[in-house]
Amino acid sequence: MPHHRSASARLCLRRPALLLGAAALLAASAQAQEVPSAAPSWGVGGGVFYVRKPYKGYDSDTKVLPWVSYESEHFSIQVPQIDYKFSPVGPVSFRLRARYALNDGYDASDSPNLAGMADRDASVWLGAAAVWKNDFANVSAELLGATGQSKGSKFTIGLDRNFGFGSFVLTPRIAAVYADRKYVDYYYGVRAAEATASRAAYDGRSTTNLELGLRLGYGIDARQSLFLDVSGTRLGSAIKDSPLVDRSSVGGVRVGYLYRF
Repeated sequence: MPHHRSASARLCLRRPALLLGAAALLAASAQAQEVPSAAPSWGVGGGVFYVRKPYKGYDSDTKVLPWVSYESEHFSIQVPQIDYKFSPVGPVSFRLRARYALNDGYDASDSPNLAGMADRDASVWLGAAAVWKNDFANVSAELLGATGQSKGSKFTIGLDRNFGFGSFVLTPRIAAVYADRKYVDYYYGVRAAEATASRAAYDGRSTTNLELGLRLGYGIDARQSLFLDVSGTRLGSAIKDSPLVDRSSVGGVRVGYLYRF
């Protein structure tokens, strides 16, 4: 039965991978017919990021990070994410994507409940994404694989829409994130050597998280802007069942400033 589940998971990931790859090739073939985009623009800023992780006894994690933004015809950089953009095909755009997962993983010293666990490291994720812009909303699909120790994969499909109110832009969003067995097992599993009387061994399995978010942007002037982003994630059953976890949902808040040149 576990073998059947693993094969099904691989098939679920393989299909979107083939679709995204074919779409990217189609977009590349259409590049010569597209009108070049506006001149490149870039900006710098910084932000404060607050994240609540699901691990037992884990304190909230707050980071102060610099922010670099760059947009050109074929590149989009929003640290910690870098996209290579193919020219769009109608309302659909395709991208190759690299992202560093700042909030994944833990050190055993982060919580008494993690004592005796091996550290779990964050990864760089590589893959492809597609965005369909229409009058109702932006629909996105993303397939990424981890280059780090987890070797896991994620497939995300999301929906967002911008609402403008003078100098303010309000953007609600929703996304479903499928995480494969390798990802869940690495970050939420308990190996036999890590098991204790109060922490049973646990083999992770694939699951789907549901994410909700709301972003508020404010343009101070033509060059300066502020943003506030609030998000919440309802965890899938395979993560909630882990003996390392004591909550069914997690949240985060980001506040930042950007100056555009």
